[in-house]
Amino acid sequence: MSGVADMEDINFREASLNDKFILLEFEQEVLQAERPYNSAIKSADAFYYDMDDLLTSKNTLLLVAETKERIIGSGYAQIRSSKQSLIHETHSYIGFMYVAPEYRGQGVNKRILERLVQWSTNQGISDFYLDVYSENQTAIRAYQKAGFVQSMIEMKLNVSKS
Repeated sequence: MSGVADMEDINFREASLNDKFILLEFEQEVLQAERPYNSAIKSADAFYYDMDDLLTSKNTLLLVAETKERIIGSGYAQIRSSKQSLIHETHSYIGFMYVAPEYRGQGVNKRILERLVQWSTNQGISDFYLDVYSENQTAIRAYQKAGFVQSMIEMKLNVSKS
């Protein structure tokens, strides 16, 4: 199946419970892509998301991109409480940004992100956060292109003998 889609042929909509199976497959694709950046990700039975919560929470918009009845991308915005030290009480956390490999580089991710930001701003949110592995330069460049700036670096230490 060809991966070149006319952007007018791509529909963006809120995900439904009927989409859960393909979204769980996308989640495994995300995990597989991120394992090279984090050796602590389990090789089996690993999950990032509570998919039922993402699909039903009033504070979350989980979007899918589809073309010709096939879901090709996803992303969510979730309104969360901010740290007490920050001037904003709530923010929108962006996650589960995924586009099927054959559709990458065609602006699908950008259009999902734009819709998530728009939904969040309609909810009164003006601050956005997301996590990306420091070695994932492709993703970092894409988010910087969308206006995100690097903020905090998470550091880790493992002292096990194994």
